[in-house]
Amino acid sequence: MLSLIVPVYKNEASIPALLDAIAGIQASLSGELEAVFVVDGSPDRCHELLAAALPNQSFRSCLVLLSRNFGSFMAIRTGLQHGSGERFAVMAADLQEPPELVIEMNQVLETGHVDVVVGSRSGRDDPWLSRLASDAFWGLYRRYVVREMPKGGVDMFGCNKVFRDTLLTLEERHSSLVSQIFWLGFRRKVISYRRKVREHGKSAWTFRKKLDYLMDSVFSFTDLPIRMLVRIGAIGSIGAALLGAAVVVAKLAGAIDVPGYAMIMLAITLLGSLNLLGLGIVGSYAWRTYENTKNRPLAIPMKVQRF
Repeated sequence: MLSLIVPVYKNEASIPALLDAIAGIQASLSGELEAVFVVDGSPDRCHELLAAALPNQSFRSCLVLLSRNFGSFMAIRTGLQHGSGERFAVMAADLQEPPELVIEMNQVLETGHVDVVVGSRSGRDDPWLSRLASDAFWGLYRRYVVREMPKGGVDMFGCNKVFRDTLLTLEERHSSLVSQIFWLGFRRKVISYRRKVREHGKSAWTFRKKLDYLMDSVFSFTDLPIRMLVRIGAIGSIGAALLGAAVVVAKLAGAIDVPGYAMIMLAITLLGSLNLLGLGIVGSYAWRTYENTKNRPLAIPMKVQRF
């Protein structure tokens, strides 16, 4: 049986179409489907609508309500914990990823030759600015952090039970679930798809959440920012030494008559900003280490219903 994990947050408008799509997947899988909906503290009526609709659906389901918004990755982890199938797949509730991809992932996993299947975007029908930002992020991330990452990034994945159990042992907060998939290794296959235009509601993927995701993805899997700071500091020190030597020679030669007030202020401002930037980057690593020592639950299921 396949357990389909669906994180839900501000998807009230897409729920009818979502249930129809899952019913179609269930028909293609001859009834061997369980849908696990995780409402991630959504402020709209997602939980009420699902609680009313799921008892009348043809597929087995589990509805989990989290006590607050913990983020999509924590919602996916919670769904994986509550799934009871032998295979697992994750699908977004906004239906921008084709539901047919779930069926294809299940077919690959059934062969037994692959432990995890990831869906990589070969194209997307989003605005050009969004496409540009996404391509730039995944391109740099693929080059400097996780080299196995597909060019289009990953939004969907499927796995077997062994991989699911291993993934759940990584109890890291403020991390990237996608990067954890590649860090674990196992036998992996990539499937390409084209992302659709969002038809229902408005995306809750705000600029702030994107920035948090970028920081979590980088700081949890590489020390590149610290290495860059060391190199910048070394280059800056060499440059300052050469500039200091040039100033001394010029002063002894009588070429400097007026004190360089503007240059001094510029140097102080630049070096002060670099110091603050360096402290912020190192502090981000230290804060994440501290957060992982608290041993708090990654998410809190407030209510669990099965239909």
